[in-house]
Amino acid sequence: QVQLVESGGGSVQAGGSLRLSCAASGLYYRDYRGYCMGWFRQAPGKEREGVANISAYGATIYADSVKGRFTISRDNSKASLYLQMNSLKPEDTAMYYCAARPENCYGPFGVWGQGTEVTVSS
Repeated sequence: QVQLVESGGGSVQAGGSLRLSCAASGLYYRDYRGYCMGWFRQAPGKEREGVANISAYGATIYADSVKGRFTISRDNSKASLYLQMNSLKPEDTAMYYCAARPENCYGPFGVWGQGTEVTVSS
């Protein structure tokens, strides 16, 4: 059974930092190294949006709203994905989800975690 489990969310003041983690298990298509991994977020009353993704080869893409503040990374030996979030703003408040898709990052993500909540106060 494919499973993604996020952790690391919490409440911080604006300007603070958080590091989100996502542990993957049960990926049967190739192995974890062959997957594109991504972070998404959904704020209350808003649609889900992509935050960042990282390809199987380590290429990264960021949403304009987080460029220069967030860093996505992966540790294939631990089948884990991370999101270092610095200089957090109240508008970063959302439920954050990690997701996976096999091979490239072009197309819908089919495997999702349950989410971890991030709250940034002003």
